[in-house]
Amino acid sequence: MTAARPSGSFVELRTHLSHTTSLSPSEAERVIAEVLAYFDEDVPSFVRRRHSELQARGIRNDEAFQRIAAELGTRRFSPPGLSVRQLRRIVYT
Repeated sequence: MTAARPSGSFVELRTHLSHTTSLSPSEAERVIAEVLAYFDEDVPSFVRRRHSELQARGIRNDEAFQRIAAELGTRRFSPPGLSVRQLRRIVYT
């Protein structure tokens, strides 16, 4: 995931983080950019990324798709429920 640079509307947040943590302003800006990039991930990208991560850990597809389906509901902007078939379609198309 490539982090985008936070816009001017996050200057107060950057200042707050640098005053309340040990982060420098530039480090706080990078953290904000990473968080924004994380939450900007769309459903197909998330499904593909998680499927690859789970496969790399030796998790079989049946379990991987069940985990992904459960994780989708915990995302900040919950997407509509997707069936295992729809998840497979995202990964393999």
